[in-house]
Amino acid sequence: MTRIDLHTHSSVSDGTEPPAEVAARARAAGVDVFALTDHDTAAGLEEAAAALPPGLTLVPGMELSCAYRGASVHLVCYLFDPEAPSLAAELHRIRDDRVNRAKEMVRLLREAGVEVTWEQVRDIALNGGGDDGDLEAGVVVGRPHIARAIVAAGAAADVQDAFDRWIGSGGPAYASRYALDPVRAVRAVREAGGVCSLAHPARAEGMLTGAVPVDLAERMARAGLGGIEADHPSHDEAEAERWRGIARDLGVAVTGSSDDHGALTGHRIGARTTAPEEFARLIEPATGAAPVTGRAG
Repeated sequence: MTRIDLHTHSSVSDGTEPPAEVAARARAAGVDVFALTDHDTAAGLEEAAAALPPGLTLVPGMELSCAYRGASVHLVCYLFDPEAPSLAAELHRIRDDRVNRAKEMVRLLREAGVEVTWEQVRDIALNGGGDDGDLEAGVVVGRPHIARAIVAAGAAADVQDAFDRWIGSGGPAYASRYALDPVRAVRAVREAGGVCSLAHPARAEGMLTGAVPVDLAERMARAGLGGIEADHPSHDEAEAERWRGIARDLGVAVTGSSDDHGALTGHRIGARTTAPEEFARLIEPATGAAPVTGRAG
């Protein structure tokens, strides 16, 4: 059976390996189709496509940052045109504000006595992305980069501890940033020819219930949402089954994904997968791009 993983990250955002290595790891894990979905950027897709081993298919994608009533909601988006004017403008604004947010978090950390600098955080992001020093090239700075700087400063035991102690929602060095309304985001991706799945809906940071409200999912579905990522490593079986049922009720595809971030998540590509028929249903409306398959020679 074809194994399909629709949510992975590279060092272009907050994964630990470059896009080419993510492709190699997908093949080693026995995955047939994978999506590279770095946060708010398509910058790693060209490298991943160029490195595809024969027979491995890449679904061009990204994970789009959204916010609802002060809480974080994410969409994994596929087969969109990254140059579509409206979407490209939003992505540029999101990436710019990621930098502003990171600098504010560094300021708050330093006020609290944690000896980190913006230069350290920036270097972690750029060195991971294999970039020559230009965030404008599409490398995205995120909280995991800040967390790694906190660990290096001795103020946390590991990345999760840094989130729990310092930079998670409500933490002493947490700062908010610009993000799209989820319904508007679905429409923007659809206008760019792409399709979206609601990412890890039982784990919405900052949401009082811990999960995306069903009425929001309903409004997103009416706007063109194509799927719900019910099968995710952070979901227990009861949560996964609940969101499978919601997806069926809304008439959208049920997706499954590893949300692999390399060493940060234990190199788990293929830990959750999407059924081929659900994948076909999800991408059927997409017109902005096409999957790419590696060829021999």
